[in-house]
Amino acid sequence: MQRNEIPAWAGALAGLVSGGLALGIAQLAAGLVGPGAFPVVAVGDATVDLTPAPVKDFAIRTFGENDKAVLVGGVLVVLAAVAALIGVWSRRRLSHGFAGLTAFGAIGVLAVLTRPDAALPDALPTVAGVAVAAWALSWLVRRAAGAPVPAEAREGGEGAKAWPERPAVMRAGGVAAGFDRRRLLTGAAGGVAVAGAAALLGRQFGGRQAVDAARAGVRLPAPATPARPIPAGADLRIGGLSPFVTPNRDFYRVDTALVVPQVDPRDWTLRIHGLVDRPVELTYADLLKLPLTEADVTLTCVSNEVGGPYVGNARWLGARMADVLRRAGLRSGADMLLSTSADGFTCGTPVDVVMDGRDALFAVAMNGEALPVDHGFPVRQVVPGLYGYVSATKWVVDIKVTRFDTDQAYWTPRGWSAKGPIKTQSRIDVPKAGDSLPAGATTIAGVAWAQHTGVAAVEVRVDGGQWRQARLAEVPGPDTWRQWSIDWTATPGEHTIEVRATDAAGRTQTDRQAPSAPDGATGLHAVKVRAA
Repeated sequence: MQRNEIPAWAGALAGLVSGGLALGIAQLAAGLVGPGAFPVVAVGDATVDLTPAPVKDFAIRTFGENDKAVLVGGVLVVLAAVAALIGVWSRRRLSHGFAGLTAFGAIGVLAVLTRPDAALPDALPTVAGVAVAAWALSWLVRRAAGAPVPAEAREGGEGAKAWPERPAVMRAGGVAAGFDRRRLLTGAAGGVAVAGAAALLGRQFGGRQAVDAARAGVRLPAPATPARPIPAGADLRIGGLSPFVTPNRDFYRVDTALVVPQVDPRDWTLRIHGLVDRPVELTYADLLKLPLTEADVTLTCVSNEVGGPYVGNARWLGARMADVLRRAGLRSGADMLLSTSADGFTCGTPVDVVMDGRDALFAVAMNGEALPVDHGFPVRQVVPGLYGYVSATKWVVDIKVTRFDTDQAYWTPRGWSAKGPIKTQSRIDVPKAGDSLPAGATTIAGVAWAQHTGVAAVEVRVDGGQWRQARLAEVPGPDTWRQWSIDWTATPGEHTIEVRATDAAGRTQTDRQAPSAPDGATGLHAVKVRAA
């Protein structure tokens, strides 16, 4: 360690604490301005937008519903490394550190202001965070520099023994000062405390508590059109088999929102405009006063691999989209609904699908309770038979009636098909891949789906043998998945089990393997097990 500089670890610590203060203050300010103004979220959103579709598919396959946490964690790791490096640069010249902070502040401001519907005030959290970080960096470096070292200590005199661990730091004008570890560490501890308190307050100001309270206060009206009772035989109640109704806590979540939008229903409005005779704007109270329809609908994500987990079934309550659109008066030639969520995500839904009589809903409830915030509270779209990326907009606030040859939704320019009808699929839930089974009688079971056509048959084969018909559970209609099961006598050894489904129109799912992009995966789900 050179005697004329603060040690590298001390500079790195000063940089890390300054960076933490920048994020804490930025989150506090974003709690007042809006969660989308938090620079970490803005940079993460920009990363998602710029990431090629194959990389996104890899992230979903690898990390599942934790992909957003991994992305945010990666952004934070990069920011921490850069902050430490800025601190090291600042040991001799603070101007170097200020330049680094300014550069990263500029990146944050650019990411924030290029978001959809961004306004100039959205840059304030980043600017405030950078300003506080610059002050904190200067303060910590000066604390680390410590008090002036007595001349006899610098010259090896009697006083030198009193300064055993304080290497000299040269101040402006050639005046030496001692490195003060204690002052640096106490200052860093104070900075960490302030950063944590600011971040906590920012989260509280961000609206989650207010929205949770508003959600808890929602009183759902009874449906004007109740769903048909779920048949007694809809759930085979086999251990390990997905239940017919997916509990809200277990329902998959795949979307582009790094921070879940906090939309107060008292402030929510839905605007319908574009190729319509009469633009319409509805409040949440207006929507709840409409005749509501209840429907059992299975949703599927286009990113779902063959046999994957991104499919679930729920009972939804909402206003029929067709009824609301008729209020606006659709003009001839309109063939797409370009819906926009509160965080700026867009989705393109075919008009003919929504208007053909199926239970396409502006949903307000899921499995008997107001929509969970993660699943779109206060209002989301539910359209049977279409993958979510072209139909299931959460936190929906705007519908532009338009044409596919005029507008594009979020995923279309990124290589996905403009229209996304769900492909017939089936999945083996029991036994699971890699299971060891006792030889003898056992049960193979799973689920199959073909929204909005319905599943008519499921077949299973073992080790490439003959296809055998499985027993089918009952279903209330064509828009849900269907449980199936079949008995099998397992012989000792390794076995490969395959399944395929046929829809009500007589189309059997293909065995041709294809990836999720651009319009949904195909192929047969197969699991390998061992019996002994």
